[in-house]
Amino acid sequence: MLNTSFARPVGVALAAGALIAGTASIAPVAAADLDPGDSDRAPTGVGLRPDIGLSWDLQSTNSTGSFRGLDAVSDQVAWASSDSGEVLRTVDGGDTFVDVAPQEGVDDELLFRDVEAHSADEALVLAVGNGDASRVYRTVDGGETWTETFRGADPAGFFNCMSMFDRRHGIVMGDPVDGKFQILVTSDAGQTWTYAPASGMPDALAGEFGFAASGTCATTTGRKAFFGTGGGAEARVFRSLDLGQTWAVSSTPIQSTESGGIFSLDFRTNRLGIAIGGDFATPDEATDALARSTDGGVSWNLVDESVAPAGYRSGLAWFADRRGDTRQLITEPQKLAIAVGPSGSDVSFNRGRSWEQFDSGAFHGVQCAGSACWASGPEGRIATLVGGP
Repeated sequence: MLNTSFARPVGVALAAGALIAGTASIAPVAAADLDPGDSDRAPTGVGLRPDIGLSWDLQSTNSTGSFRGLDAVSDQVAWASSDSGEVLRTVDGGDTFVDVAPQEGVDDELLFRDVEAHSADEALVLAVGNGDASRVYRTVDGGETWTETFRGADPAGFFNCMSMFDRRHGIVMGDPVDGKFQILVTSDAGQTWTYAPASGMPDALAGEFGFAASGTCATTTGRKAFFGTGGGAEARVFRSLDLGQTWAVSSTPIQSTESGGIFSLDFRTNRLGIAIGGDFATPDEATDALARSTDGGVSWNLVDESVAPAGYRSGLAWFADRRGDTRQLITEPQKLAIAVGPSGSDVSFNRGRSWEQFDSGAFHGVQCAGSACWASGPEGRIATLVGGP
């Protein structure tokens, strides 16, 4: 939504490295372990709860950008995008980052709030903003060249986040125009985009919008897609069963305010999902800000504040993802979920039923690929998640 600081949904990005779920403690990152000149690697909050067995290993990005877009491909490959027109790529586990952004990012002062990557070579990056400030760029050569594949034409339009079902099919979610949320769909890996029919979208509430805070206001699994909202009388989750063509909507018990609601959601399987958020205007507080669904987003149950994260959280990801697979039992590592925000990071070891904070540093978003998780945030902060039995 709003385009100032957090007024308009703002994306948050995090990068995390290899993680092996376990309960044994590991040593937190200490100041002595960091290069003195790397202000972006300041160990703020790292190791808050080392007994949990997890911590962030902050990488040197040589950037002070605010990274809200993030996608993890593996423990070696990750992409992150910033509000200052940067698109960073690493292919060596975070040892080095290279800015491979399209030149328009700087020339047109674009806000790159989301990135979706399939490999070290293939990626899509979303710029957010009103009208033609909303754009999608595509690369198939690691960012050496980019092709603009979508540019907003309606001055009232504002696109927030995107998510891919597979290498070819995906969606971009936008705020309401003429009372309907806008959805772009692709079936050719982002080379072309079309608008999903407005007739398949329920009416938006007065003041309702999405948040471009971490690139995770929408998520996909199997053929299903989901996106969360706020700003109106209720925080709601929209869901599609047909690759984004038609949608249904459910109310959630998450509190909705003019600057609050659902900022991130993710599904462990087609049925098990978590939605999280809060109010960015009061980031150190979280009232009714986390809910779970066990029926594919049809209904949502609030997680009590006593066992939920203590502050506003803009990013959420399941560990050891196995998208859409409901045929096998969920393993212990697959019960783990991570949430991040400006006042810290939290982990759940029991499918989101309860949470413990393990870090107090600021991040915008978190993404996991297999057994690797990455996080990104303000002041050039990109990190990998580490831990071990």
